[in-house]
Amino acid sequence: MPYPVQWLLSLIFIIQMYLAMAVCALIFTPFVLVRRDMAFVAVHSYCRWVRFSARVIVGLRSEVRGEVPADEVLVASKHQSFFDIILLCGALPRPKFIMKKQLVWAPIVGFYARKIGCIPVDRGKRGQAIKRMIADVKSGAAMPGQLIIFPQGTRVAAGAKMPYKIGTGVLYEQTGQDIVPAATNVGVFWRRKGIYRGRGTAVLEFLPRIPAGRNMKEVMAGLEEMVETASDRLMDEAGFTFPPTA
Repeated sequence: MPYPVQWLLSLIFIIQMYLAMAVCALIFTPFVLVRRDMAFVAVHSYCRWVRFSARVIVGLRSEVRGEVPADEVLVASKHQSFFDIILLCGALPRPKFIMKKQLVWAPIVGFYARKIGCIPVDRGKRGQAIKRMIADVKSGAAMPGQLIIFPQGTRVAAGAKMPYKIGTGVLYEQTGQDIVPAATNVGVFWRRKGIYRGRGTAVLEFLPRIPAGRNMKEVMAGLEEMVETASDRLMDEAGFTFPPTA
């Protein structure tokens, strides 16, 4: 497909993706106001639509591999673009995030984030959010589900390297929950910035879980090795050319 045509198709896809978000909100919000669980139905429906429309409009297929956790776990995932969020939220039964506090006021997104149990955090005050989340988990106040964490703290472009932050290890140690690592190659096709969406198969892969109760430092080292190795494998499978190392 010539680049200008694919770029135009990508623009059409993005426009309809946000229109679909508004339509989903219009349809589901009355039900969510009555039953909070309906927020998950809305989120899953929207994620299915984005995956379907990406395949039809821009030729971007998607695949979820591995055993999808259904219990209360920490999901520590590679984060390359908005599309890995779509794949995670679409696959997990009750997904929730630690999110930037500013998103609470975002139209549609903020409302549904609160309803599914996301935890807002001030930029630079993640430690306070972790303490609050741990307290909520221990007291039973937190909604049950799968807490998605991005160990690198932000989106990382395909092939780029960024250290893993200790917050994931602190949550693992203090909540007493298993970690399910997740790898992805979505950044090869759907970059952090820009309109262009490439053709191919984007993959999210759930890796073998790390049981609770192990040494935090060893867990963090093992987690980084697992996620980065698996993500590199998936990107290589997608035909990504890695930058030369010095």
